[in-house]
Amino acid sequence: MLQPRLRPAALTVRQVLVHPDTAPDRVYFVESGLISIIMQIGSTRLEVGMIGPEGLIGASTLMLGAETSPYEHIVQIAGSALAIEVADMAAAIAEGPGLRKPVLRFLEAELFQARQTAFVNASFGIEARLARWLLMCHDRVDGDELLLTHEVLAVMLGVQRPGVTLAVQNLEGAGSIRARRGRITILDRTQLRVAAGESYGVAEATYERLFAKA
Repeated sequence: MLQPRLRPAALTVRQVLVHPDTAPDRVYFVESGLISIIMQIGSTRLEVGMIGPEGLIGASTLMLGAETSPYEHIVQIAGSALAIEVADMAAAIAEGPGLRKPVLRFLEAELFQARQTAFVNASFGIEARLARWLLMCHDRVDGDELLLTHEVLAVMLGVQRPGVTLAVQNLEGAGSIRARRGRITILDRTQLRVAAGESYGVAEATYERLFAKA
């Protein structure tokens, strides 16, 4: 069974849970915190997905039969997880086939989110993309405060820092957020959804649909 093999693990900011092109040794069931999935080509880094307490870190390589992942999984907001060795997770899935279905559904949701992110990055301006990203973070953390710097936001959105700074100022001017050094507070989620427009909500609805079947 799964439970006896799980071990508590603290997630610290900037901790890398999965290194690119390296075989992961553990799978993580996230309890709290926020993990970014980062793709890097040359010196360019871009977030292609995020996982919070709804998700599982390291499952894609296991379920897809790959030895390594091309992506870095890095903690952006500290939290906690339950960790299990990859071999033990594989054995648990083999012993209990009922575990396979929810894991595959999560992987489907993760893939859809990545494709949605690619669409949004190509189709929406920085302000809408930032609003969407903040809403996604807000969905995955307790409370309204997000410990995030402009440098982190620039990497996550794949834009230059001045563009992020202007977008933050616009959202703050609209009363959606309050920004202080290294900290963003969500003040008006409804207004933030207006700013995000149709960039937010599709991936979230897909996740709800997939797990309504469970």
